[in-house]
Amino acid sequence: MRLSTFAPTLLLAACGLSHAADAPAAAALDLAKASGCLSCHAMAEKIVGPAFQDVASKYAGDKDAAATLAQSIRNGSSGKWSKRIAMPPQANLSNADLATLAKWVLAQK
Repeated sequence: MRLSTFAPTLLLAACGLSHAADAPAAAALDLAKASGCLSCHAMAEKIVGPAFQDVASKYAGDKDAAATLAQSIRNGSSGKWSKRIAMPPQANLSNADLATLAKWVLAQK
């Protein structure tokens, strides 16, 4: 058989996989919105807190980054980015939600 016969099927399969991979990212973004993260953070620019991309860059290569970031989200933090402005705690989030947010932030490039 010729590749041209399978090309439409391969394209549809690839699109389906891409869409499936975007679903967790979309869910994490929705969680970030619902948790108020986007009130102080943006993807690529500093608002009150650092951009998610800057956080990801800071922790790149750190094997404990997801756990560290999840703890900072849960407990809040101060002094990592600005001595004047503290990040409030998000103690109401489940461990699963904390892990989802931490991994999502770290995936921002």
